[in-house]
Amino acid sequence: MSLIDSQITEIDQELAKKQPKQIIKDALERFNNIAISFSGAEDVVLIDLALKAKKDIQVFSLDTGRLHPQTYAYIDQIRKHYGITIELVSPDHQELEPFIKEKGLFSFYEDGHNECCSIRKINPLKRKLKTVDAWITGQRKDQSPGTRNSIPVFQKDNFEGTSGDLYKFNPLANWSSEDVWNYIQMFDVPYNPLHNQGFISIGCQPCTRAVLPNQHEREGRWWWENEGGKECGLHASNIITKG
Repeated sequence: MSLIDSQITEIDQELAKKQPKQIIKDALERFNNIAISFSGAEDVVLIDLALKAKKDIQVFSLDTGRLHPQTYAYIDQIRKHYGITIELVSPDHQELEPFIKEKGLFSFYEDGHNECCSIRKINPLKRKLKTVDAWITGQRKDQSPGTRNSIPVFQKDNFEGTSGDLYKFNPLANWSSEDVWNYIQMFDVPYNPLHNQGFISIGCQPCTRAVLPNQHEREGRWWWENEGGKECGLHASNIITKG
């Protein structure tokens, strides 16, 4: 499927009026080859909603090799809880091993997280997305005021899909963190136990820490860098859009 800009805008405006459950149902009906990206609290809500609309959903998770032990256990918990397959997408060892040999395991504290994230996250993601036509993410506008406050519900992605154009759905774009947690509690959805220890936005272990009361959730990510760098590149269109 290839859509022109006016069609993309029309679909986005139509879906923006709907609830996440309806957006996901529309996404699954519109694209057969579509996958859910799973990592955190928002994404498990997507899985829970998607399974209520369709039983054979495609789910993948980026295994950077540096996740918290609790996160690895959580991924397996979700797999068993919902009886689904979660594809773990790993970095290319031909890229990773020379990088570690040259710079060690913690170079990001000195020269920033972008190079490490490119090898461990972005390149594996690109490889996976080339096998699908669309993907569903748990992005919310309130996650990062500097880069995500204008994300649409439906958009054309900067990455490539199976046939070239790739489309992205953000069903929770207009939800708040409170909305996500209300859903988790209401439907008894499993969540990462790190959330009980003050971790809100959870990424790789060396680059994630708990936040203090009243701190924004992204302050726990890459805290040694400036406020404008709280993206790893998975959603590069956010930064490009902000110019």
